[in-house]
Amino acid sequence: MPGHLARRFQQIAVAVFHGEVGEAGFDLTPVQFAALSAIEANPGLDQATLAGLIAYDRTTIGGVVDRLVQKGLAERNASSTDRRARVLQITDQGRDTLERIDPAVDAAQHMLVRGLTEDEAETLMHLLRKAIDAGNDLSRAPQRTAWTAASHERIKPAK
Repeated sequence: MPGHLARRFQQIAVAVFHGEVGEAGFDLTPVQFAALSAIEANPGLDQATLAGLIAYDRTTIGGVVDRLVQKGLAERNASSTDRRARVLQITDQGRDTLERIDPAVDAAQHMLVRGLTEDEAETLMHLLRKAIDAGNDLSRAPQRTAWTAASHERIKPAK
């Protein structure tokens, strides 16, 4: 059944990510990596927008951001346009971490499709994207695109 296979693939993906990233000397979860990548690509976004970009629950994204801040990888700053809002920025340490962790993340991604030919891997990715796009609105945390209020540029989703 597709649901079971998707859950099983997710279990494998998380295990492989932790294995490769941990072996490279990093303490970062897949969600923390996605959040940090989105913050780097979209300086100044707020937590609610971040949650939508990485398809993560808005009520629990704060914990992810808390851990990134505690690790010195990101920071929260007061918004210049809304005193109640906090905007996110990547730190120099966060940028350095993303640069140095990239080979381990790439290795993990390649390991996930190691039993497939290149064409099969491309087909799998195409079909996964198609199924996810069709079911996105059914998720408790759908992936969203957004526009920055200040520049009206499209915010980039995480890697």
